[in-house]
Amino acid sequence: MNIENIIEKPSLYQKGSSFMWTDPYISKQLLQIHLNPDIDLASRKKPSIEKTVKWILGNWEKNRKLTILDLGCGPGWYTELFANNGHSVTGVDISKNSIDYATQSAKEKELNIHYRNANYLDIDLGEEKFDLVVLIYADLGVVLPIEREKLLVNIFKALKKGGIFIFDVLNDKGFEEKLSPKTWEASKIGFWKATPYLALSESFLYEKEKVILSQHTIIDESDNVDTYRFWTHFFSKDDISRMLKNRYFKNIEFREDILPEGDMWNGKNVIFTKCEK
Repeated sequence: MNIENIIEKPSLYQKGSSFMWTDPYISKQLLQIHLNPDIDLASRKKPSIEKTVKWILGNWEKNRKLTILDLGCGPGWYTELFANNGHSVTGVDISKNSIDYATQSAKEKELNIHYRNANYLDIDLGEEKFDLVVLIYADLGVVLPIEREKLLVNIFKALKKGGIFIFDVLNDKGFEEKLSPKTWEASKIGFWKATPYLALSESFLYEKEKVILSQHTIIDESDNVDTYRFWTHFFSKDDISRMLKNRYFKNIEFREDILPEGDMWNGKNVIFTKCEK
Protein backbone atom coordinates (compact mmCIF):
# COMPACT_ATOMS: atom_id res chain seq x y z
CA MET A 1 0.00 0.00 0.00
CA ASN A 2 1.36 3.44 -0.97
CA ILE A 3 0.73 5.66 2.07
CA GLU A 4 1.78 8.83 0.19
CA ASN A 5 -1.05 8.35 -2.30
CA ILE A 6 -3.50 8.34 0.59
CA ILE A 7 -2.25 11.40 2.49
CA GLU A 8 -1.24 13.73 -0.38
CA LYS A 9 -3.69 16.25 -1.83
CA PRO A 10 -4.77 14.94 -5.26
CA SER A 11 -4.30 17.09 -8.33
CA LEU A 12 -7.43 18.87 -9.54
CA TYR A 13 -9.94 16.40 -11.04
CA GLN A 14 -7.64 13.43 -10.52
CA LYS A 15 -9.83 10.34 -10.79
CA GLY A 16 -10.30 7.83 -8.02
CA SER A 17 -9.63 4.15 -8.52
CA SER A 18 -13.26 3.10 -8.03
CA PHE A 19 -16.74 4.22 -9.10
CA MET A 20 -19.53 4.16 -6.54
CA TRP A 21 -22.69 4.47 -8.63
CA THR A 22 -22.47 1.15 -10.47
CA ASP A 23 -20.88 -0.95 -7.72
CA PRO A 24 -23.34 -3.84 -7.11
CA TYR A 25 -23.06 -3.69 -3.31
CA ILE A 26 -22.84 0.07 -2.77
CA SER A 27 -25.69 0.82 -5.17
CA LYS A 28 -27.98 -1.30 -2.98
CA GLN A 29 -26.99 0.79 0.05
CA LEU A 30 -27.64 3.97 -1.94
CA LEU A 31 -31.12 2.80 -2.86
CA GLN A 32 -31.96 2.23 0.80
CA ILE A 33 -30.79 5.77 1.59
CA HIS A 34 -32.95 7.08 -1.29
CA LEU A 35 -35.95 5.28 0.18
CA ASN A 36 -35.48 6.63 3.71
CA PRO A 37 -38.00 9.50 4.03
CA ASP A 38 -36.38 10.95 7.14
CA ILE A 39 -32.98 11.98 5.78
CA ASP A 40 -31.65 14.43 3.18
CA LEU A 41 -28.89 12.36 1.60
CA ALA A 42 -29.37 10.54 -1.70
CA SER A 43 -32.76 12.27 -2.03
CA ARG A 44 -34.36 15.20 -0.27
CA LYS A 45 -37.20 14.69 2.17
CA LYS A 46 -40.69 14.23 0.76
CA PRO A 47 -42.05 17.70 1.70
CA SER A 48 -39.09 19.35 -0.06
CA ILE A 49 -39.59 17.21 -3.15
CA GLU A 50 -43.31 18.00 -3.27
CA LYS A 51 -42.69 21.74 -2.85
CA THR A 52 -40.05 21.67 -5.60
CA VAL A 53 -42.35 19.86 -8.03
CA LYS A 54 -45.22 22.25 -7.26
CA TRP A 55 -42.98 25.22 -8.05
CA ILE A 56 -41.64 23.59 -11.24
CA LEU A 57 -45.09 22.77 -12.61
CA GLY A 58 -46.36 26.21 -11.63
CA ASN A 59 -44.37 27.63 -14.53
CA TRP A 60 -47.01 26.34 -16.98
CA GLU A 61 -50.75 26.62 -17.44
CA LYS A 62 -52.47 24.15 -15.13
CA ASN A 63 -54.01 21.95 -17.82
CA ARG A 64 -51.05 21.82 -20.20
CA LYS A 65 -49.56 18.35 -20.59
CA LEU A 66 -45.77 18.34 -20.78
CA THR A 67 -43.06 16.01 -22.00
CA ILE A 68 -40.51 15.92 -19.17
CA LEU A 69 -36.98 14.52 -18.89
CA ASP A 70 -35.63 13.90 -15.38
CA LEU A 71 -31.86 13.36 -15.40
CA GLY A 72 -30.50 11.47 -12.40
CA CYS A 73 -34.02 10.41 -11.45
CA GLY A 74 -33.02 7.86 -8.79
CA PRO A 75 -35.94 5.70 -7.63
CA GLY A 76 -38.49 8.02 -9.23
CA TRP A 77 -39.64 10.48 -6.56
CA TYR A 78 -39.91 13.43 -8.94
CA THR A 79 -40.92 11.43 -12.02
CA GLU A 80 -43.90 9.92 -10.21
CA LEU A 81 -45.14 13.32 -9.04
CA PHE A 82 -44.83 14.65 -12.59
CA ALA A 83 -46.70 11.64 -13.97
CA ASN A 84 -49.40 11.91 -11.30
CA ASN A 85 -50.07 15.40 -12.67
CA GLY A 86 -50.74 13.90 -16.11
CA HIS A 87 -47.40 14.55 -17.80
CA SER A 88 -45.39 12.20 -20.02
CA VAL A 89 -42.10 11.53 -18.25
CA THR A 90 -38.72 10.00 -19.06
CA GLY A 91 -36.28 9.24 -16.24
CA VAL A 92 -32.58 8.46 -16.65
CA ASP A 93 -30.27 7.14 -13.94
CA ILE A 94 -26.94 5.32 -13.86
CA SER A 95 -27.98 3.02 -11.00
CA LYS A 96 -29.64 -0.18 -12.17
CA ASN A 97 -31.04 -0.80 -8.69
CA SER A 98 -32.73 2.60 -8.65
CA ILE A 99 -34.12 2.20 -12.16
CA ASP A 100 -35.39 -1.31 -11.42
CA TYR A 101 -37.16 -0.01 -8.32
CA ALA A 102 -38.62 2.99 -10.20
CA THR A 103 -39.78 0.84 -13.11
CA GLN A 104 -41.59 -1.61 -10.83
CA SER A 105 -43.17 1.21 -8.84
CA ALA A 106 -44.45 2.93 -12.01
CA LYS A 107 -45.84 -0.37 -13.28
CA GLU A 108 -47.71 -1.02 -10.05
CA LYS A 109 -49.14 2.51 -10.05
CA GLU A 110 -49.89 2.48 -13.79
CA LEU A 111 -47.93 5.68 -14.42
CA ASN A 112 -46.81 6.94 -17.82
CA ILE A 113 -43.05 6.92 -17.20
CA HIS A 114 -40.26 5.61 -19.42
CA TYR A 115 -37.04 4.77 -17.60
CA ARG A 116 -33.53 4.37 -18.98
CA ASN A 117 -30.63 2.84 -17.07
CA ALA A 118 -27.73 4.88 -18.43
CA ASN A 119 -25.16 7.55 -17.67
CA TYR A 120 -26.82 10.76 -18.84
CA LEU A 121 -23.38 12.12 -19.77
CA ASP A 122 -22.96 9.45 -22.43
CA ILE A 123 -26.34 8.99 -24.08
CA ASP A 124 -28.18 10.78 -26.86
CA LEU A 125 -30.99 12.78 -25.23
CA GLY A 126 -32.67 13.39 -28.56
CA GLU A 127 -33.52 16.61 -30.38
CA GLU A 128 -36.44 18.96 -29.59
CA LYS A 129 -38.27 16.24 -27.64
CA PHE A 130 -38.99 17.82 -24.25
CA ASP A 131 -40.90 20.78 -22.85
CA LEU A 132 -38.96 20.48 -19.59
CA VAL A 133 -35.64 19.01 -18.51
CA VAL A 134 -34.82 18.81 -14.79
CA LEU A 135 -31.53 18.03 -13.07
CA ILE A 136 -32.13 18.09 -9.31
CA TYR A 137 -30.01 17.71 -6.17
CA ALA A 138 -26.98 19.71 -7.33
CA ASP A 139 -25.98 17.18 -9.99
CA LEU A 140 -24.69 19.89 -12.33
CA GLY A 141 -22.13 20.80 -9.68
CA VAL A 142 -20.69 17.30 -9.28
CA VAL A 143 -19.82 16.66 -12.91
CA LEU A 144 -16.47 17.89 -14.19
CA PRO A 145 -16.40 21.13 -16.24
CA ILE A 146 -15.76 19.37 -19.55
CA GLU A 147 -18.67 17.01 -18.82
CA ARG A 148 -20.87 19.94 -17.80
CA GLU A 149 -20.27 21.71 -21.10
CA LYS A 150 -21.20 18.60 -23.07
CA LEU A 151 -24.29 18.03 -20.94
CA LEU A 152 -25.55 21.60 -21.40
CA VAL A 153 -25.18 21.26 -25.17
CA ASN A 154 -27.18 18.02 -25.13
CA ILE A 155 -29.90 19.45 -22.89
CA PHE A 156 -30.28 22.52 -25.09
CA LYS A 157 -30.61 20.27 -28.14
CA ALA A 158 -33.15 18.01 -26.39
CA LEU A 159 -35.47 20.89 -25.47
CA LYS A 160 -38.22 22.07 -27.76
CA LYS A 161 -38.10 25.72 -28.76
CA GLY A 162 -39.23 27.67 -25.72
CA GLY A 163 -38.61 24.63 -23.51
CA ILE A 164 -37.37 25.09 -19.96
CA PHE A 165 -34.35 23.69 -18.11
CA ILE A 166 -34.52 23.69 -14.30
CA PHE A 167 -31.66 22.67 -12.02
CA ASP A 168 -30.13 23.43 -8.65
CA VAL A 169 -26.54 24.01 -7.53
CA LEU A 170 -24.78 25.00 -4.31
CA ASN A 171 -24.02 28.69 -3.97
CA ASP A 172 -20.50 29.91 -3.25
CA LYS A 173 -21.23 31.91 -0.11
CA GLY A 174 -18.67 30.76 2.45
CA PHE A 175 -17.91 27.60 0.51
CA GLU A 176 -14.38 27.60 1.91
CA GLU A 177 -15.86 26.76 5.31
CA LYS A 178 -17.67 23.65 4.07
CA LEU A 179 -14.73 21.27 4.27
CA SER A 180 -15.37 18.07 6.20
CA PRO A 181 -12.93 16.99 8.91
CA LYS A 182 -10.75 13.92 8.60
CA THR A 183 -12.48 10.81 9.92
CA TRP A 184 -11.83 7.10 10.04
CA GLU A 185 -14.17 4.16 10.51
CA ALA A 186 -13.52 0.47 11.08
CA SER A 187 -16.47 -1.73 10.19
CA LYS A 188 -17.25 -5.43 9.89
CA ILE A 189 -19.99 -4.63 7.38
CA GLY A 190 -21.19 -1.21 6.29
CA PHE A 191 -21.95 1.19 3.46
CA TRP A 192 -18.78 0.52 1.48
CA LYS A 193 -18.40 -3.26 1.76
CA ALA A 194 -20.10 -6.40 3.06
CA THR A 195 -16.75 -7.50 4.51
CA PRO A 196 -14.50 -5.82 7.13
CA TYR A 197 -12.86 -2.57 6.05
CA LEU A 198 -11.21 0.61 7.22
CA ALA A 199 -12.55 3.87 5.75
CA LEU A 200 -10.41 7.03 5.75
CA SER A 201 -12.34 10.15 4.74
CA GLU A 202 -11.28 13.77 4.26
CA SER A 203 -11.88 16.76 2.02
CA PHE A 204 -9.65 19.14 0.08
CA LEU A 205 -10.25 22.73 -1.02
CA TYR A 206 -9.41 24.09 -4.48
CA GLU A 207 -10.29 27.69 -3.78
CA LYS A 208 -9.61 29.25 -7.17
CA GLU A 209 -11.91 26.78 -8.94
CA LYS A 210 -14.53 26.87 -6.14
CA VAL A 211 -14.29 23.11 -5.74
CA ILE A 212 -14.22 20.79 -2.74
CA LEU A 213 -13.08 17.19 -3.13
CA SER A 214 -14.54 14.59 -0.77
CA GLN A 215 -12.25 11.58 -0.76
CA HIS A 216 -12.95 8.17 0.78
CA THR A 217 -10.19 5.58 0.91
CA ILE A 218 -11.43 2.07 1.67
CA ILE A 219 -8.92 -0.58 2.78
CA ASP A 220 -9.92 -4.22 3.21
CA GLU A 221 -8.28 -7.01 5.21
CA SER A 222 -6.05 -7.95 2.25
CA ASP A 223 -4.79 -4.34 1.98
CA ASN A 224 -6.73 -3.76 -1.24
CA VAL A 225 -7.43 -0.04 -1.60
CA ASP A 226 -10.43 1.60 -3.28
CA THR A 227 -10.38 5.38 -3.61
CA TYR A 228 -13.64 7.23 -4.24
CA ARG A 229 -13.48 10.91 -5.19
CA PHE A 230 -16.44 13.28 -5.38
CA TRP A 231 -15.95 16.82 -6.73
CA THR A 232 -18.45 19.47 -5.63
CA HIS A 233 -18.51 22.85 -7.40
CA PHE A 234 -19.96 26.02 -5.90
CA PHE A 235 -21.45 28.86 -7.98
CA SER A 236 -22.49 32.49 -7.81
CA LYS A 237 -25.46 33.71 -9.83
CA ASP A 238 -23.01 35.42 -12.17
CA ASP A 239 -21.19 32.11 -12.68
CA ILE A 240 -24.46 30.42 -13.59
CA SER A 241 -25.55 33.20 -15.93
CA ARG A 242 -22.25 33.14 -17.85
CA MET A 243 -22.35 29.36 -18.09
CA LEU A 244 -25.90 29.32 -19.49
CA LYS A 245 -25.52 32.29 -21.84
CA ASN A 246 -22.43 30.65 -23.35
CA ARG A 247 -24.75 27.78 -24.31
CA TYR A 248 -27.50 30.10 -25.64
CA PHE A 249 -29.99 29.70 -22.80
CA LYS A 250 -32.06 32.82 -22.08
CA ASN A 251 -34.59 34.24 -19.62
CA ILE A 252 -32.54 33.08 -16.64
CA GLU A 253 -34.27 33.27 -13.25
CA PHE A 254 -33.12 32.27 -9.75
CA ARG A 255 -34.84 31.07 -6.58
CA GLU A 256 -33.21 30.55 -3.19
CA ASP A 257 -36.36 30.02 -1.13
CA ILE A 258 -37.55 26.63 -2.37
CA LEU A 259 -36.02 24.50 0.38
CA PRO A 260 -36.20 24.74 4.18
CA GLU A 261 -33.10 25.79 6.07
CA GLY A 262 -30.80 22.95 7.08
CA ASP A 263 -27.43 21.59 6.04
CA MET A 264 -25.34 22.67 3.04
CA TRP A 265 -27.78 20.93 0.66
CA ASN A 266 -30.77 22.98 1.80
CA GLY A 267 -32.15 26.47 2.32
CA LYS A 268 -30.26 29.46 0.95
CA ASN A 269 -27.23 27.26 0.28
CA VAL A 270 -29.06 26.07 -2.84
CA ILE A 271 -29.74 28.13 -5.96
CA PHE A 272 -32.55 26.87 -8.17
CA THR A 273 -32.24 28.11 -11.74
CA LYS A 274 -34.84 28.26 -14.48
CA CYS A 275 -33.81 29.06 -18.05
CA GLU A 276 -35.28 28.80 -21.52
CA LYS A 277 -34.20 27.61 -24.93
